[in-house]
Amino acid sequence: MGTASYTTLLLPGWQNSGPAHWQSRWEALHGFTRVQQHDWMQPLRGDWMMQLEEAVLAAPTPVVLVAHSLGCILTAAWAQHSQNTHRVKAAFLVGPGDPEREELQAPLKSWWPVVMDKLPFTAELLGSRNDPYCSFERAQQFAAAWGADLVDCGNAGHLNADSGLGDWPEGLSRLQALVANNKISLNIDNAPPGRPKAC
Repeated sequence: MGTASYTTLLLPGWQNSGPAHWQSRWEALHGFTRVQQHDWMQPLRGDWMMQLEEAVLAAPTPVVLVAHSLGCILTAAWAQHSQNTHRVKAAFLVGPGDPEREELQAPLKSWWPVVMDKLPFTAELLGSRNDPYCSFERAQQFAAAWGADLVDCGNAGHLNADSGLGDWPEGLSRLQALVANNKISLNIDNAPPGRPKAC
């Protein structure tokens, strides 16, 4: 059986992903599509879910989600409510933020409690042991609840631009391996929960 072609949607977190972030680099290098939000600074869960729903419906082919930070939480929230989850074939969830942390509860009030339902599509979650926005133990809880394979990235901060990932070819390789297992082609331009895997 051959591979099928899919649309890759990038889901940045709170305050969006800047030009040095691996999501922005992948967007520029590989033609992935960023899901735009009306308000990146004061994110409302319902608004973000609607934007993701519209992007999934507008995609010309089935979808692979590539989420970072609050984008991971968005994926779980959207999947709980959408009638179109069958359009998503896989989710790559990197450095989830935890809006239930004390210092994040006020600005991210609409995001808690975090949806902890099993995702209806294949997922892999990459967590860091010194992420300032989500403990590794919490990342383990997310992975178990969502039915995602957990990857231990060691001490990699928030897995963002400050982590020094650059174009993050290792992450792209992990994404390609995830989708290859589902016989998916990412259509790149120019180019069960258990013990954590190594990042």
